[in-house]
Amino acid sequence: MAYELEGRLLEVCNCKVLCPCWIGEDPDNKSCDSVNSWHIDRGTINGVDVSGLTIATLNLIPGNVLKGNWRIIFYVDDKATPQQQEALVNAFSGKLGGPIAGLAQLYGEIVGVERVPITFEVEEGKGHLRVGQVAEAEIVPFQGATGQSTKLYDTAFTTIPGSPAYVSKALKYKAKSSALGFDINMQNNNAIQGHFRFQG
Repeated sequence: MAYELEGRLLEVCNCKVLCPCWIGEDPDNKSCDSVNSWHIDRGTINGVDVSGLTIATLNLIPGNVLKGNWRIIFYVDDKATPQQQEALVNAFSGKLGGPIAGLAQLYGEIVGVERVPITFEVEEGKGHLRVGQVAEAEIVPFQGATGQSTKLYDTAFTTIPGSPAYVSKALKYKAKSSALGFDINMQNNNAIQGHFRFQG
């Protein structure tokens, strides 16, 4: 087994609530301009302990999410050692197979890999994300009639295969990247959060 990872995901994009990508439909704005972040609460990759680290991607998805051709930039937690960084990028770029490779096969171009400070404070649809000077989001969950956070199950697309996702709203979403043409400053748009367990 190359990796065993448990943790939490947050993704935010420029789609309205709820992002159509999750049900296999086209994005609201022709392209889905998003940040995905995976915080690893505990886990190893080829024997390398990566617990407590976060890896994020800034994504330009040029149409239907399932058609691929994403242009992405990896952002690795600057607390990672070079060995940890290599392990994280290998796993999340799909080189090590398993469930993560199902997502990574949609990547058309990896534009770059950068090290930045990452703050990930998210639980059950509420919290805060900051990826260096590149992206920032503040999110709150939607709630059902019982007062519990609204969840998605069995969707056409997911960044956390096998796990439910919390439907949330980004009170703010900022993302800036000249390489991807991002200059985003939005309020009250889509956010998704959830727990994951990847084994591959």
